[in-house]
Amino acid sequence: MMVYACQSGQKPDNQSMSVESPYEPTYDLNFLLGHFDPSDHPDFVEIQPKHSSRKGMYMQGKAYESFREMYEAAHKEGVELTIISAARNFDYQKSIWEKKWFGKTTLSSGINASSIDSLSDRAKVIMKFSAMPGASRHHWGTDIDINSLSNTYFEKGQGKIEFEWLNENARKFGYCRPYTSKSAGRTGYEEEKWHWSYLPLSAVMTRDMELLFRDSMLRDFAGSQVAEKLRIKSEYILGIDSSCLEEI
Repeated sequence: MMVYACQSGQKPDNQSMSVESPYEPTYDLNFLLGHFDPSDHPDFVEIQPKHSSRKGMYMQGKAYESFREMYEAAHKEGVELTIISAARNFDYQKSIWEKKWFGKTTLSSGINASSIDSLSDRAKVIMKFSAMPGASRHHWGTDIDINSLSNTYFEKGQGKIEFEWLNENARKFGYCRPYTSKSAGRTGYEEEKWHWSYLPLSAVMTRDMELLFRDSMLRDFAGSQVAEKLRIKSEYILGIDSSCLEEI
């Protein structure tokens, strides 16, 4: 079994004290909820320009090492992989979420979420593709978005070639795709063909979230009051493809 101990470097509050799980690692819930700065965290590294769409992105060092190996393997076969989003802490995710919540950012469907009066319905339409702050896998530094944030991009041309290469080869480098088609009954977020997760770390973190996290821990952002009603943990955090729960 993979053993991984995370260190947030911050003192947890009363509701998120370190708790030892049956899986051995002790997780600081502040870390799992994204309350830290990736640029200051000892386990995180900055992604090099050749691998990223912009400067200033970070991810777990072990996950990045495997991505670099995957990048080189793909490059040799004429497939270019570019990380367009990586670690996002709570504050970063809050900014994304609240811009959508208050209608400053229009959703991909063209909907202005602020026009939806029901808070639960507003949250659900945002959560087709965006997680509540504190509930995002991007907090962990294990998950990355590659090449495009459009499913249709990966359905034809070069995008289809890239997607097929990843489907065939990503697992060899420790990566799985958490948000596959929902046709088989998966709950939560819609399919994201761009989102890949470094399984040797994220599988353990997912299991500890299942053990230690409660929906009531989601707070301090607009719309947090509907988290328990919408069952964020069971429907969204755990609404992932089974391939992302099997440790390598």
